[in-house]
Amino acid sequence: MEVETNTWLLSTDEAGRASSSVTEVVAAFHRTAAAIRGRVRGMGHRGAATFYVWHDAQAGQLRCSTGSVPPEALPFGGPYTASDDLDAIVAEYLADESPGFVLWSDLEDVDHRAEQAGTEPEIPLSVWVSDVGDEGGTRPGRR
Repeated sequence: MEVETNTWLLSTDEAGRASSSVTEVVAAFHRTAAAIRGRVRGMGHRGAATFYVWHDAQAGQLRCSTGSVPPEALPFGGPYTASDDLDAIVAEYLADESPGFVLWSDLEDVDHRAEQAGTEPEIPLSVWVSDVGDEGGTRPGRR
């Protein structure tokens, strides 16, 4: 339930992506993390809380969420890597020429993929994380 309540989907059309800069989008996420940190700590929350951002290439969206978990326990169904490089995640989203679409040239033959199942490691999703709880310490994305 926490994921459903605290996850936001951000998308824009081609003109919106073209007129946005990595710097301004990254700054907005840093301001958001700081505001959430203030709210979480102001509520007296004790324990882990993480604000995190990722590019969902299949949906063509930037997504962000806050959870009462540490960065190593985020609710993803597949592999992910906690990153301190928010610029790269935002740049990937802004450079996506066909958000939410899979190009024919990017598709693989199902039979070919089945032959290789288990032989290729999955590429983990890169997720920028920011500690917004009261645990302190240094983690990727902490500001």
